[in-house]
Amino acid sequence: MTGTTAGRAKARPARRGTPGAPRRLIYLTLTAVAFFSAIPLYYSVVVASRDNAALAEVPPPLVPGGNFFANVARVFDTVPFGLALANSVLVSGSIALSVMFFSTLAGFAFAKLRFRGRNALLLLTVATMMVPTQLGIIPLYMLMVKLEWTGTMYALIVPAMVSAFGVFFMTQYLSRALPTELLEAGRVDGCSTWGLFWHVVVPVARPAAAVLGMLTFMSAWNDYFWPLVVLTPENPTVQVALSTLAAGYVNDYVLGLTGTALGTLPLVIVFGLLGKQIIGGIMQGAVKG
Repeated sequence: MTGTTAGRAKARPARRGTPGAPRRLIYLTLTAVAFFSAIPLYYSVVVASRDNAALAEVPPPLVPGGNFFANVARVFDTVPFGLALANSVLVSGSIALSVMFFSTLAGFAFAKLRFRGRNALLLLTVATMMVPTQLGIIPLYMLMVKLEWTGTMYALIVPAMVSAFGVFFMTQYLSRALPTELLEAGRVDGCSTWGLFWHVVVPVARPAAAVLGMLTFMSAWNDYFWPLVVLTPENPTVQVALSTLAAGYVNDYVLGLTGTALGTLPLVIVFGLLGKQIIGGIMQGAVKG
């Protein structure tokens, strides 16, 4: 019996150490994914800091050169890139804030309010996600011409102020994360529907709204087709300006990659500033739920 007990005591430390192996494997996998995901961005910075001759070098250069600021000056001289950055920040920020607000409001109505035709309206909203965006370009452009919004930021912001995906996303989140008892307690305290939305729904929906805002900002920032149709080359967004850099009889790849690096930098900054808060909000909401 003594030998058996001693054998079990020796076996316990080995059992405690076994969970470390899967955890290390997860960290190694995530590190590898992050490394290979960052390679295209890093190589864009490397090429952006050199000249076109670097693209023909074998093996390719892996260390940044000294021409980055000269290439940046060429980008700003070729296209109105500063205006394009300002337009993209304005459009993407406005769309993200609008989608967060209206999606949370509609999600609250679909998830917790009872009214006639609720399920039919939600189904109709989700069904609009199945319609290709390209099918609505011509009638939408005709509407923008009638409103005299072509060439302005209104043509980009107003049609994208509400998102069917955002409404569906917030409906699903609030239906699980928002207890009905909490709303009933608010009504007992004399809260109106708007009061419930601002004081009860918005704090509960903040983690999901932050994620939705980040996804919407990135989608609006990377949008190319509709800004190309409705804007002029003198008043572009970042993606339209990048397409102008890539145009010409001879492709200047260094110029294009320099513009790409500059256009990607704001997204990296925004995610670096808000990513930790968004992830923390998601985890906080998960623990509360």
